[in-house]
Amino acid sequence: MTERNPLPEVLVFEPRALTDDRGFFMEIHRASRYREAGVSGPFVQDNFSRSVRGTLRGLHFQEPYPQGKLVQVLDGAVFDVAVDIRRGSPTFGRWLGVELSGENRKQIWVPPGFAHGFCVVSEAASVLYKCTHEYVPEADRAVRWDDPRLAIAWPVKSPRLSPKDAGAPLLDEAAVLPRWPS
Repeated sequence: MTERNPLPEVLVFEPRALTDDRGFFMEIHRASRYREAGVSGPFVQDNFSRSVRGTLRGLHFQEPYPQGKLVQVLDGAVFDVAVDIRRGSPTFGRWLGVELSGENRKQIWVPPGFAHGFCVVSEAASVLYKCTHEYVPEADRAVRWDDPRLAIAWPVKSPRLSPKDAGAPLLDEAAVLPRWPS
């Protein structure tokens, strides 16, 4: 099942889980299902992170070599954000935030050309994301998490940040951004 939202290229999925007294079973990825929903592939790299409460990772993107990301939380909970940072896009600077958790099992598709970030709202969270392009260190970029222009309603005021995220430029000051259409 797919949820539509004000950013039509960002998709939120609720994969079906088969549940019984032993637990549950679900498919994390089935290429045909995502292809039918408009998710481009193939996925070429899987990333896994484990973070503690209040950690904010993002807002990250690659340019060139943009990555699409299919993100899911395995345990714990995060506030996950996708931001359209494609110059010339009709939705430039708009964002979508959704809670992903091990309990709700939702996934978010963050398309190439969008910045991605998340903030941990549980004691800890394990996040898995599939990427459509391999990580290229020279193309690794970030936009400031608390940019007033974006006005993202993060659930923390003083998050735990990496030096890279703390020093990221504002969107309007970013030297390199993807172009629309991408």
